[in-house]
Amino acid sequence: MSLDSEKLAIVKSSAPILKENSTAIGKRFYDLLFTKVPELRNIFNQTNQKRGFQQEALAYAVYAAGENIDSLENINQLVERIAEKHVSLGVKPEQYPIVGEALIEAVKDVLGDAATDDVITAWAAAYDYIANVFIEIEKKKYHVTEQQKGGWIGFREFIVAEKIQETSDIVSFCLKPADGRPIAPYQAGQYLTIKADIEGEPHTHMRQYSLSGPSGKDFYKISVKREKGYGNVPDGIVSSYLHDQVSEGDSLSFSAPAGDFTIASEKDPIVLLSGGIGMTPVVGMLDTLAETEPERPVTFIHATQNSSAHAMKEHIERTVAENKNMSSFVCYERPSDHDRTTLNYDKEGFVDLPWLQSILACGSNADFYCCGPAPFMKAVDQGLEEWGVSSANRHYELFNPVSILKEA
Repeated sequence: MSLDSEKLAIVKSSAPILKENSTAIGKRFYDLLFTKVPELRNIFNQTNQKRGFQQEALAYAVYAAGENIDSLENINQLVERIAEKHVSLGVKPEQYPIVGEALIEAVKDVLGDAATDDVITAWAAAYDYIANVFIEIEKKKYHVTEQQKGGWIGFREFIVAEKIQETSDIVSFCLKPADGRPIAPYQAGQYLTIKADIEGEPHTHMRQYSLSGPSGKDFYKISVKREKGYGNVPDGIVSSYLHDQVSEGDSLSFSAPAGDFTIASEKDPIVLLSGGIGMTPVVGMLDTLAETEPERPVTFIHATQNSSAHAMKEHIERTVAENKNMSSFVCYERPSDHDRTTLNYDKEGFVDLPWLQSILACGSNADFYCCGPAPFMKAVDQGLEEWGVSSANRHYELFNPVSILKEA
């Protein structure tokens, strides 16, 4: 399937108009979708809905796809990330027309007179084209996931073998398959998707949590931060449930590992940067590199408020101490009196380019992997770009559904 030149030109020329109205289109789309098909609500993070993140992500993806409709390879990272997320959630081909109908209706409602028949016809055709691209990509991913050793499609029951209180607001869960059969290996940096039916909640909830341990074991490990609410946004529904209601021995449902935030290079030195709970995927990378590539130079840099919020500190220190090619650095934004007395950190304030340049023996000739709050990653990305690190060597994972860092 392809678009004719006339529709192609209309989509590309009108994409900026959609971008200007992106927030309104995103909000209207979800209102329409959940009214038409309320059962799809469980696919989307309702907390992110209230914060406006989900609407922003949708609108940006639509704009980017329209602008690059004739060259989707230009946004391959965005396409890959969305496809991985869809597979983790179990998105089905038959759901695409339902979503498309709501999206086109939202565009018409928001743009009003600017949504001429030609514009709507062109965007409907563009959506069908893009949907088919995703359906084919996801079909292949589902096949690979199911056929790999220990793989599965859909959701599988796991038993909480161990619940570890890392800090006051971060808990780790070691998960073993209830059926006792092998589990799929995964690439460090990937995540699991939980499907949670919580008492008192009208809908099933799905969330992604990064795998925070090494691959190749007979269990998975995830680490979950309790998400605090603000304003009209409540505390995180699923994170609160996991912290307060789930105990060792309980059963939870997960889909197979997914995600595109994985180690891409084979030889370059690795720099792992994390902020707050963003440490979870990069700790998994650290553990995996320690086991599989002990000769590779690795630098682990973590930024958080202070030692009371510093999860897995002893584990990281031990891992680095046992590997001569590894080093680690800590940046505390607001060190406690205890921290200042013991000097158990390397920098006060924020991670910035001058500090990175002073501590990295490899210089800018490395592969950088970064995960944390969007402002943290945006600052790091700008610093690395200023340092001359190519975009191909800057890799990021965002927990909020914002697909392109410069739009965060």
